[in-house]
Amino acid sequence: MSDLRKLVIDGEEHELDPNLTVLQACEVAGKEIPRFCYHERLSIAGNCRMCLIEAVGAPKPMASCAMQVKDLRGGPEGQPPAIKTNSPLVKQAREGVMEFLLINHPLDCPICDQGGECDLQDQAMAYGADFSRFNEAKRSMDEINLGPLIKTHMTRCIQCTRCVRFATEIAGVPEMGCTGRGEDAEIVSYLDSALTSEMQGNVIDLCPVGALTSRPYAFNARPWELRKTETIDVMDALGSNIRIDAKGTEVMRVMPLNHDGVNEEWISDKTRFACDGLARQRLDQPYVRKDGKLTAASWDEAFAAIREKITGIAPEKVAALAGDLVSTEAMFALKALMDQIGSANVDCRQDGAKLPAGNRSAWLFNSTIEGIEDADAIVLIGTNPRKESPVLNARIRKAWLTGTEIGVVGEAVDLTYDTHHIGVGGGSLSSIKDSSFYKDVLSKAERPLVILGAAATARDDGEAVLGAAMALAESLGGQFSMLHSAAARVGGMEVNCLPGEGGRDTDGILVGAASGALEVVYLLGADEIDMETLGQAFVIYQGHHGDAGAHRADVVLPAAAYTEQTGLFVNTEGRPQIAYRAAFPPGEAKEDWAIIRALSERLGEPLPFDSIDQLRAKLFEKFPHLQSINTITPAEWRAAPAGTVDEAPFVCPIDDFYLTNSITRASETMAECSRLAQEKTAALAAE
Repeated sequence: MSDLRKLVIDGEEHELDPNLTVLQACEVAGKEIPRFCYHERLSIAGNCRMCLIEAVGAPKPMASCAMQVKDLRGGPEGQPPAIKTNSPLVKQAREGVMEFLLINHPLDCPICDQGGECDLQDQAMAYGADFSRFNEAKRSMDEINLGPLIKTHMTRCIQCTRCVRFATEIAGVPEMGCTGRGEDAEIVSYLDSALTSEMQGNVIDLCPVGALTSRPYAFNARPWELRKTETIDVMDALGSNIRIDAKGTEVMRVMPLNHDGVNEEWISDKTRFACDGLARQRLDQPYVRKDGKLTAASWDEAFAAIREKITGIAPEKVAALAGDLVSTEAMFALKALMDQIGSANVDCRQDGAKLPAGNRSAWLFNSTIEGIEDADAIVLIGTNPRKESPVLNARIRKAWLTGTEIGVVGEAVDLTYDTHHIGVGGGSLSSIKDSSFYKDVLSKAERPLVILGAAATARDDGEAVLGAAMALAESLGGQFSMLHSAAARVGGMEVNCLPGEGGRDTDGILVGAASGALEVVYLLGADEIDMETLGQAFVIYQGHHGDAGAHRADVVLPAAAYTEQTGLFVNTEGRPQIAYRAAFPPGEAKEDWAIIRALSERLGEPLPFDSIDQLRAKLFEKFPHLQSINTITPAEWRAAPAGTVDEAPFVCPIDDFYLTNSITRASETMAECSRLAQEKTAALAAE
């Protein structure tokens, strides 16, 4: 308590941390201070002046965001410093600032996409005057081209520089800046080019006026027309907390929700802008292949075709694969269905990753996402977090900004922060103790962290790579964390959606289908496999988009997307979170678990649940730690067996960040982003 300092705010005495800014101190005291340029996660700029307060004894109002409590002077007789947040002087000062801000701001609120959720509107109503003394011509600014995601109206810009600071500090791709002075000041992109950051969409949320808005969402809806649902993102394995805004049956936009332990208040562009893919290329009724052509059918006909094919086939000739966007309940139900049939051929690792069943410490992000900031040295093995999880990559950058040294075993790419490149392949991992980074940094670190990309375990030597990475973390006395890129992967591992005794894994299923040893393959949203390897097998595809799996299928069962059903998802750190339904599926599409339950009934092996609640009760009974929603159950450390690591280089599993699953491949916005990214890459290669 002796470190606290007394401060009188509007006549009330408070004891506060002297390192707080005056604005933060006022918030702690429950006082509202208006602001435009200030943001909790960005550096302080102090250029909007909206947060002016009166410090007793000071000659003029001062910006509360740029002054700390310890900088305030007390009274002449030892009284604690005092400030006023609602005095006549403060009111006059704020009205003056607002008057200046509105001098050049156009009166186009009725056509502005920010209307209804605009900070400038709200603060003009609360703190502005009802008149203006400005009678001159308003300034007009040229629009800038930031690409297909962000629409600009720079005449509305108030030069708060939030977008500039975000691009530079958080995203780590400094592509925007403020040029000119006074009347000529304007925010521009360098070289007048489109932004390339995978997190650029966050500047839309940061912009306090309508200068930067969402181009795909432009003129589509007003905030009060939208039905808002708080849920979970599945575009990567981070489990970002998001809000889905729907109008009728259509998802209009995706917004971030604050969760300090996961995504803070950021989301990737794929999370934000791929939602238009939810309305395109959808499967809305069952199909059955007849005479080599998929023909529309009823649910009864589709189930009858499956029953006819499976009846009489030996259980070991039936297999199932679960995809990357599937809920934990659906994989639990799929595993239960395969057990009922008597088949042990089931796997949730459609990329073929060699993840050991039961050893949670081998496939969880054990340090937790928030724990990245505690590490003083990080080594990335076989992963490109900028592509696999941009928001987690921003967390690594945040640690780097505080002095954390980062080494890389894998491709030498721009991760938005400086790295020590140790090597490209398995040989560098095996001999990492001979590297200068190990000798100078890792061996001396007090809190080292080893991050292994899940794709590195999908190689033939995947088990050995996993063992080597875990052994490295153990020898350093640090922590081992695995970074997944598939939202469903950890949930599938948790509920043991894996081969049973004598069962085939993903590679075995594909080989068996190609050779004819397997006659029926059930694809539960699995599109990321080579469909050619399925040979002549009878393929049942359950999913929501007409993607690769639907094209190859003999029977198509239309399912709901992640926004259209309630489901449990476990993120890369083992945090169970529930995604809630924000809209209804199109046509005859049904929820994943309901399709599997109905199919089991037709096969004469009904599963023991009739609702999602009953299914979840069965799941929690068998795996009780999953019912602790939003709580991480730490894994008991158990090292993986060692082996010989191949010399082959580690390769990022994501060729195109914008086109990684069936939803993004159906998105016109993501297709345009992909095209521009390829052009940019080609241009750089030519140079």
